[in-house]
Amino acid sequence: MAKRPADESVGKHDALKAGQRPVQKDNGDEAGPFEDEFEDEFESEDEILEAGVDGRPDEEREVEEKRVVLGSLVTDAMEVDQKTFIPGRDKLAAGESLSPDTSTYEMLHNLTTTWPCLSFDIIRDQLGDNRKSYPATVYAVAGTQADSRKANQNELMVMKLSGLSRMDRGKDEEDSDNDEEDDDENADPILETKSIPLPSTTNRIRNHQYPPQNSSNPPTTFTATLLENSDVLIHDVTPQLTSFDTPGTMITPQQSKPLATLKMHGSEGYALDWSPLAPQGKLLTGDNDGKIFLTTGEEGGKWSPDNRPFTGHQSSVEDIQWSPNERTVFASASSDGTVKIWDVRSKSHKPAVSVQISNTDVNVISWSRQTTHLLASGADDGQWAVWDLRQWKASGINGSISEPKAVASFNFHKEQITSIEWHPTDDSIMAVAAGDNTLTLWDLAVELDDEESRDTVGVQDVPPQLLFLHYMETVKECHWHPQIPGCVMVTGDGGFGVFKTISV
Repeated sequence: MAKRPADESVGKHDALKAGQRPVQKDNGDEAGPFEDEFEDEFESEDEILEAGVDGRPDEEREVEEKRVVLGSLVTDAMEVDQKTFIPGRDKLAAGESLSPDTSTYEMLHNLTTTWPCLSFDIIRDQLGDNRKSYPATVYAVAGTQADSRKANQNELMVMKLSGLSRMDRGKDEEDSDNDEEDDDENADPILETKSIPLPSTTNRIRNHQYPPQNSSNPPTTFTATLLENSDVLIHDVTPQLTSFDTPGTMITPQQSKPLATLKMHGSEGYALDWSPLAPQGKLLTGDNDGKIFLTTGEEGGKWSPDNRPFTGHQSSVEDIQWSPNERTVFASASSDGTVKIWDVRSKSHKPAVSVQISNTDVNVISWSRQTTHLLASGADDGQWAVWDLRQWKASGINGSISEPKAVASFNFHKEQITSIEWHPTDDSIMAVAAGDNTLTLWDLAVELDDEESRDTVGVQDVPPQLLFLHYMETVKECHWHPQIPGCVMVTGDGGFGVFKTISV
């Protein structure tokens, strides 16, 4: 699994999204004078074909052939490839670029930062659940990946993204002259940040909220940051979040210091997760040595790591997920191709179940919070799958079982899966990011044997479960917003994207 961004010397296309169309750059040729396409009357089909395939004047048709029409890729000014262009599979020719089909988005925004932030997490706020009004607001945390020569510029960024308006559908003037809400909905996006210095690059960051004793107060928001130097830093970012909406709030240097710096790992790692069932905080972190450590929050703000690791993986631990309904159970994914299920109460600190699900690295996993016996995985060969944990029965040495069968499996992506996440309220919807510069949305409720959908929109090898394809350079991580239905936030080399499609 590629853990670092692509070489900075490689050129980047503009950030593109699903329904994107490849467009050849204009060479500056001007179209001829406009002619009425219905001016000439043709007496036969042969004459229509001779006049330019579709009966339009040559000048108009030649201009049309310089751009993409209905997903076709223009490879030459006079030669049109009618194959649908699929980002991540098809390649752009010299002088071509992609542009999004904005009609497929309800909201679409791109925001850039000084350094790439290849891991982030969305923070729950107090603006309410099931929000559908615009402009939208998102709070998040992210860790930077500064150039190695400028490692001292790394930081933990606490962010507020506001003014996230819906797509402008070109309303009639009469409809918008006296509509005061239009001004708000079409507001310009604003990115506000508060910076906390970090000594190294961030490999993974996640947040956890401790409920307040007084309902009128905001929850306490902790972050855990797994750094490239193998340290784990825990911060309280509540003051930074409060300062966005409380004018005059001063943040002291002490409030930017970590509550704890954990040094139990002997190597760097990428696996990190907070338990959703432990209010005071239970944190799991995994490293490249195959070791997993548990850290527990205690009264008085103390953080206590168990220095005896959970062991059993033969290679690096790539991802960890706590069970959404069992306090002591968690799952881990590894580059040894296995997913293991553990119970923290085990005195042996060995897995209860171990399943070989891939011949390559298993990079990411996601545990469904709606249907808690379902676990999704994404591997280095581009395959992602859904597993029924009720079929994983412990047997043999180290709880291993053979020949597990996935409930669903897809190999649409041809590069490594870098992120996977269940929709927070719909257990049939998935978001999947991959190294082919795409993020895809899937609906598992679509029947696999739907005869009418085997070749989606006439394109082979596109599963009918594929809802949407969003393009982004070096996409690394994606998350659904838990309070804005259908809203997805994604990060890559070029910055952040926040979007909502018409499909979800």
